[in-house]
Amino acid sequence: MAQKDSFVFSEASEPHRIRTKEILKQHPDIRKLIGKNPNTIFAIIGLVAIQLVLSWFVADRSWWLVFGLAYLIGAFADHALFVMIHECAHRLLFKKPEANRLAGILANVPQIFPSSVSFERYHIKHHSFQGVHELDGDLPNKWEAKLINNYFIGKVVWLLFYPLFQIFRIPRLKEIKPFDTWVALNWAVQILFVVGISMLLGPKAIVFLLASFFFSVGLHPLGARWIQEHYLTHGEQETYSYYGPLNSVAFNVGFHNEHHDFPSIPWNKLPQIRSGAPTFYNTLFFHTSWTKLFFRFLFDKEISLYSRIVRNDRGKVKLTDESKPDVDMINATSKVAISVN
Repeated sequence: MAQKDSFVFSEASEPHRIRTKEILKQHPDIRKLIGKNPNTIFAIIGLVAIQLVLSWFVADRSWWLVFGLAYLIGAFADHALFVMIHECAHRLLFKKPEANRLAGILANVPQIFPSSVSFERYHIKHHSFQGVHELDGDLPNKWEAKLINNYFIGKVVWLLFYPLFQIFRIPRLKEIKPFDTWVALNWAVQILFVVGISMLLGPKAIVFLLASFFFSVGLHPLGARWIQEHYLTHGEQETYSYYGPLNSVAFNVGFHNEHHDFPSIPWNKLPQIRSGAPTFYNTLFFHTSWTKLFFRFLFDKEISLYSRIVRNDRGKVKLTDESKPDVDMINATSKVAISVN
């Protein structure tokens, strides 16, 4: 099969605002799902505790156990923490933005690399400008897509080092503050944590946390989540949900169409969007297995990093980093509160 050399260009606006408006016309009760879930903080505390206990447990164990537990348990805990950071980015725990940011920094602690505050800014732009290459950090760089394309070994390397490829996308993105006091705080907390764990538990604990981090977003069935969300695996449908058993340990993050349609609804209520408006979601293609998708991505030459929709349309959303939550999206969707920071 010949290599692809470009993304799939669309002249249409991104699909979520249109669908949100139509859903609310037919199912206005879905508005009642919008809100906060402060109990999420207990999930964050529990997941952080799991990673700390496992770090202590492997500190003087064999290396095979360090990597084995990182793959089988640590990756799931870290992946769940990414979901918690995602909830904090959308301010779905507490009313005050500062409280959500602090909760996100706490969730970030076992992941070694300081990313929570920066993720909030880049991710919100992904919601506001889905498919706009200079603003959507979820899209690969052009050189990244050309390098990896549809090669098996390239996809393996890409998944294994996925966090690094995301860092390389930062210079491409516009209108985002790369550093401020919140980012500095995120870095300071992570540095203190890494130094403390190194001194108290030693190198194996750090290696366990590093391995858990890379497995949770990369060369692991959980890594298929990044393919599931927006890679074109069924025609030119732009966003896909996952309705499989791992949602139970991933805080319903698989309900991705639902989340993009209603970003101000917390994780525990996402399934109610689908059940409340089944005709809108059951007619869309969806995935039922991350493991199956993981192997399909690796071996299917029809799927490459070019298998993404791009567009020039920015809509009417403002570019500013610190705009009031929901203002622009409310106007676009019949006064519906959509949490896009």
